[in-house]
Amino acid sequence: MAPKRWLPRSMASRLYLIILAGLLLAQGLSMALQSYERYESAVSVMLNTVENEVGTSVAILDRLPVQERPNWLGRLQRDNYRFLLDAGQPGMPLISERSRQLVRSIAKEVGPDYHVNADAVSVKPERYQVHFTLHDGAPLTLEITPHMAPVASWLPVVLMLQLLLLLVCTWLAVRLATRPLTQLAQAAESMTPTADGPRMSENGPTEVAQAAVAFNTMQERVARHLKERLHILASISHDLQTPITRMRLRAENLEECEEREKILKDLREMEHLVREGVAYARSAHGGAETPVRINVEAFFESLVFDYQDMGRPVTLSGSIDGTAMVRQQALRRVLGNLIDNAIKYGGSAEVSAWRTEQGTLCMAVSDRGPGIPEASLEQVLQPFYRLEASRNRDTGGAGLGLAIAAQLTRAIGGNLALANRDGGGLIATITLS
Repeated sequence: MAPKRWLPRSMASRLYLIILAGLLLAQGLSMALQSYERYESAVSVMLNTVENEVGTSVAILDRLPVQERPNWLGRLQRDNYRFLLDAGQPGMPLISERSRQLVRSIAKEVGPDYHVNADAVSVKPERYQVHFTLHDGAPLTLEITPHMAPVASWLPVVLMLQLLLLLVCTWLAVRLATRPLTQLAQAAESMTPTADGPRMSENGPTEVAQAAVAFNTMQERVARHLKERLHILASISHDLQTPITRMRLRAENLEECEEREKILKDLREMEHLVREGVAYARSAHGGAETPVRINVEAFFESLVFDYQDMGRPVTLSGSIDGTAMVRQQALRRVLGNLIDNAIKYGGSAEVSAWRTEQGTLCMAVSDRGPGIPEASLEQVLQPFYRLEASRNRDTGGAGLGLAIAAQLTRAIGGNLALANRDGGGLIATITLS
């Protein structure tokens, strides 16, 4: 099933979103329940004590002289109710059971002499009035407005700090959970045909350690398997050279005839294929060469001048100053393969080098040949893949030239990419990390 489009693409973002949303939901539900319980407790306390306080307050006001009663209103006022020395305002029948229960409790507390009755003045917020008639006939009104006590000023600050703590803990948990996966991906991308790839640390939680051990074991098995294949290819190619040489010597001793030339031509093609097979097998171990610091400009000038001295159409179209740590012999072999390929199919080769903004060394070999179909740009880097269906070595080769260059580039820690040029031709770009 396809993933939801609203989900982030990375696992870290998804885990962060899920954990944070769960924590925030739990925190919000906890706060809501606490607020509701706080409201219920406050109302319950008010209902349990208000009738006694109201009974006492009504008795005091009833016994005070009329002129002194206003002075006592402030003393008898509470958070949820206050007394008014008038008949109040008209309202509607009480709508909540809680308010009716409170009025019955007050009427029972003060007794029937005060002619208690009540009505609702407001629904939202809830506000209702209880009316009394004192012994001297003066009206008295109790206005009740149930509400919770105000929130402490420090509570929002504590909630913000708590939220910040949740964010930090969530980020730390996600980072610890996804870091081994990132390391595993990096190690997988850095795998080489030899056993010199980076090994994952086998420390950490049990699951991470088990995955690291499994990956390291897999890397060793893959490297061993590839080494065996390359060793077999190199051995067969090497061992074929001796019988091919004997056959060529015997063929040369034959009388001059058309059949003799055909045999010699076939033997030359076999020798070429064997040499390329040996070169392909050896290219996997290009990373074993010790890196050295070279002058980049001098290296490219020397490479191009060697070809020019042999009368080959190779030009240096761009170079850079400075030095770089490279595996010099392996890099020269890669560039030599690409230059030979460009001369063979394009008639000439152009060599250039530059650095990216991050300081990465890049170099390119380009030509003005027929290019390669877009669908085959990746396939031509595979061994023995040829664009031509024929087996003519003069036109199609053995299909190992670009494969050798690609494998040797990976062995020295680089990447080889092919692309068609604007106006025709092919450009092979090497990027060294």
